[in-house]
Amino acid sequence: MAKEPNRVELLQGTLDMLILRTLLFAPMHGHGIAKHIQRTSDEALQVEHGSLYPALHRLERQGWIASKWETASGGREMKFYRLTAAGRKQLTVEESKWNQLARAIARVMRPA
Repeated sequence: MAKEPNRVELLQGTLDMLILRTLLFAPMHGHGIAKHIQRTSDEALQVEHGSLYPALHRLERQGWIASKWETASGGREMKFYRLTAAGRKQLTVEESKWNQLARAIARVMRPA
């Protein structure tokens, strides 16, 4: 399948940060998390379910998110994920690392 020209590949490790950031605002189910990332990135980032769900399980094992089955509108059972206190702390760490990386890349791309 050909890639869409406006899509960009996520750097290794950024998906965790994007999931944590998305859950900062409200609990969501997996599909909602993927759609939020896609929508807020102006459609540039598309999170495939094959990447999303392993990341959600990993974040849950680390204690950064928690999940709970709930009945959504329409009576369908869905697993909702929420950010934990440890996840909020980790988001701060991840954002700091991201900012350091972005500054380093900018220095290489635009040397003084």
